[in-house]
Amino acid sequence: MLTKEKTIGEFVAEDFRAAQVFRKYKIDFCCKGDRTVEEACENKKYQAEDIYNELSNVANLKSGDIDFNSWPLDLLADYVEKTHHRYVEENSTVLIQYLNKLCKVHGDRHPELFEITKLFTESAQELAAHMKKEELILFPFVKKMVNAKQKGEALVTPHFGTVESPVAMMKHEHTVEGERFVKIADLTNNYQFPEDACGTYQVTYKMLEDFEKDLHTHIHLENNILFPKAIALEKTF
Repeated sequence: MLTKEKTIGEFVAEDFRAAQVFRKYKIDFCCKGDRTVEEACENKKYQAEDIYNELSNVANLKSGDIDFNSWPLDLLADYVEKTHHRYVEENSTVLIQYLNKLCKVHGDRHPELFEITKLFTESAQELAAHMKKEELILFPFVKKMVNAKQKGEALVTPHFGTVESPVAMMKHEHTVEGERFVKIADLTNNYQFPEDACGTYQVTYKMLEDFEKDLHTHIHLENNILFPKAIALEKTF
């Protein structure tokens, strides 16, 4: 249902095809998914009603997308780790190699490449540490909660007190990476490579764009589905 009280994150959680509408209008549905459409439009040139109309049109299409919102939390945590964490691990090294090569070959004509490389390298390092915290601390606790609930057992209080503590940290780190990629998108002119770009240059920009899209999906699944449901589950014990 299209209600004006619903947040952007809730729209995408219920139907991931809504993400394409928010991408079109350059509205952050992952790190800033807790806003309403009206709030997102306050300082923009577009109208909220136009977005609602497009969301309605998307909702009326026959859906072929996966309904992550209906998945058990332990399955969703495994999916994020095996799909999105693995994507980051596999593509970060390759992208850093390509970016360093571009700096050497094209840096004199395109000095922005040095800042892009710096930003992406920082992101890759921070994401690696971030994902380990999820894999070693947060996700195992989510799975313990699911298991305890299924068996009717009491929940042992974790060393971090409540799941809201690591969730708050993870959401903050998501915001940092989202903002970092806003800078990368700006420096690359939204991943539009220059006329003198070689094949590696073109491939690198396409990979950066794909990396950002995957990161948005990754953060959406956590911020808008996994995290709030984990908090809600903990409150049932």
